Amino acid sequence: MKLYFIGIGGIGMSALVRYFLSKGDSVAGYDLTPSPLTHALSEEGATIHYEDDPELIPEPFRTKDTLVVFTPAVPHDHRELAFFRAQGNRVMKRAELLGELTRRERGLCVAGTHGKTTTSTLLAHLLRSSHVDCHAFLGGISNNYQTNCLISDHSDYAVIEADEFDRSFHHLSPFIAVITSADPDHLDIYHTPEAYRESFEHFTSLVSAEGALVMKKGIPVTPHLKEGTRLFTYTAGADEADFRADGIEIRDGHLFFDWHYPAIEGRPAGTLHVELGVPLLINVENAVAAMAVAYLCGATLEELAAGVASFRGVYRRFDRLIDDPRCVLIDDYAHHPNELDPSIRSVRELYPDRKILGIFQPHLYSRTQDFYREFAASLDQLDEVILLDIYPARELPIPGVTSQMIADVMKHKDVLVLPKEGLLPELKKRQELPEVILMVGAGDIDRLVPQVADEIRRRL
Repeated sequence: MKLYFIGIGGIGMSALVRYFLSKGDSVAGYDLTPSPLTHALSEEGATIHYEDDPELIPEPFRTKDTLVVFTPAVPHDHRELAFFRAQGNRVMKRAELLGELTRRERGLCVAGTHGKTTTSTLLAHLLRSSHVDCHAFLGGISNNYQTNCLISDHSDYAVIEADEFDRSFHHLSPFIAVITSADPDHLDIYHTPEAYRESFEHFTSLVSAEGALVMKKGIPVTPHLKEGTRLFTYTAGADEADFRADGIEIRDGHLFFDWHYPAIEGRPAGTLHVELGVPLLINVENAVAAMAVAYLCGATLEELAAGVASFRGVYRRFDRLIDDPRCVLIDDYAHHPNELDPSIRSVRELYPDRKILGIFQPHLYSRTQDFYREFAASLDQLDEVILLDIYPARELPIPGVTSQMIADVMKHKDVLVLPKEGLLPELKKRQELPEVILMVGAGDIDRLVPQVADEIRRRL
């Protein structure tokens, strides 16, 4: 089989690339810019170029039997995409290909405005480290496995991060689905919060009648389940739910909690005391959901406890890259106000007596326009803020929408707005390093993180 990926370096696309390479298929593709991920894919066997030119498509892939896969971020006038369409190749979105895989395997699909990457990665780790095992197509690089794609030689479970952008998750056929949250986002696509939540309700209708929906208690989504589909709720805290956590305790940098589970298929209800390998309060809720699905798939209590303790998190999901008494550097992917706020609060909980510098790159003009006041309120919790220019991704600029919009409504004014290339010179000219630096955003701020880390290490 021959596959050509347009936007091959995307985190979701690259997981599929790795899956088909592992099957011995021939893979090539295009991406806008080189990255560590595209370099890794090239080393693993994919042929990649970085200019939108049909003449650069390798000769073996120019035939009509090549399956072409593209991401929603690819513009409609992309020349290579137009070439394949005109030639009559089968062309499909990434989500459609994932959907086909969920019909071959038993898909464990994790959806939500936020929390889905950590939850799906932890779920994959719990199953992988148990006797159950799984395939996995993740939206982040697992720190346990240094990849976003896991292949099993015997399991028919496939953990899939279900992306709601462009209604992509409507192509899936979940055996078990998780919904972590449904806070309005992508309003450039959905236009209203109601339409956004309705898309999640449609997603629930796709869950297998033999399967289950595991949903955070209290989110504003009314499930539309097939007859026979089981519904389980989960929570962290005092609220009652089918699966829940309480007794949360932080001791000497370690986090412990009690996981309560219901009676299921002859197994009695009970409580499991566990340690969470990534000791952040924001991860407890994700762990409850991941443990619930793994338990429903047959993982034992002993395997769950060991898996949660050995979980090492996800690249760019609250990654502590430098942990020195003089300076801490944390990198996080948060790009929605309801992700940014708990990220900042977690830093405050870990370092209550230290001054914190937040470096934030807003992602998308439309999201900044929709949520600039909420971003400002979250950033006001920091001691100092540097705002980088907005990362546009798939969008054209919106007149008047800039990072300065956020700065203008912040209450405290220790805030600086800089172009991306101005960040490192700004840090270099400072006589003292900040005690804690939180770099946050979903654009290309991650390209700056190694440079900032090198500068810190040079001065420590």
